[in-house]
Amino acid sequence: MKSIWKGAIGFGLVNIPVKLYSAVQNSSLDLDMLDGKDLSKIKYHRINERTGKEVPYERIVKGFLLKDNYVVLADEDFASALPEKNKLIELESFVDLADINPIYYETSYYTEPEQQGKKAYSLLLKALQKSKKAGVARFVLRTNENLCVIHPLNDVLVVTKIRFEEEIRNSKDIKTPTVSIKPKELQVGMALIKQYSSDFDISAFKDEYAKELMKTIRAKAKGKKVVVKKMQPEKQVSDDLYEQLMQSLSKKGA
Repeated sequence: MKSIWKGAIGFGLVNIPVKLYSAVQNSSLDLDMLDGKDLSKIKYHRINERTGKEVPYERIVKGFLLKDNYVVLADEDFASALPEKNKLIELESFVDLADINPIYYETSYYTEPEQQGKKAYSLLLKALQKSKKAGVARFVLRTNENLCVIHPLNDVLVVTKIRFEEEIRNSKDIKTPTVSIKPKELQVGMALIKQYSSDFDISAFKDEYAKELMKTIRAKAKGKKVVVKKMQPEKQVSDDLYEQLMQSLSKKGA
């Protein structure tokens, strides 16, 4: 793997030199967009919406629309807004991971210590494992400041980017129903959750769609006819919520 960032984790007065490596990869198939006439690849051009002409890359600038006018930003403008410690992941506090709502999570990176930081790296790793805490920090990746949590996974420190509060949209405009739930319905609902409860095992969940799509691609490459799976009709269940829950319980039990 190729590292995407080099810097240090700031743990109090201790700096731990590390490299970051992407910890995730896309499981979906990489499909190209083609012209259906001759299967040539589709290319995208940077077009001036006023003239209709293509704009050379070196002439493109970035701007922010402010009060109906664009403010154009140069490289030095972006640099001046960056925090001074742009090569430091500085730990600011330690929290329980369970206290972070999953809506904040983005993507994760593995950290690898440089030779001179191995002992401090091991210390932070073991301290987080023993305390069952995660460190909250900020760091600059490319030109953006990011909020993150540092947590252990399989004896590796992982940096997981999380969103800032202002990046989460307010849910007040979402219309949710206000209906009364009968005690017996809630009781059976809780029983159904208990019946389906288990320890989380990520290996039990596979990207079945990508696998099936690959089968289709291989079949078409061999000139075979692709058979479309037909939906099986669902067995009719009662319109009564309590009755549906009871049938779900008995189905799982069977």
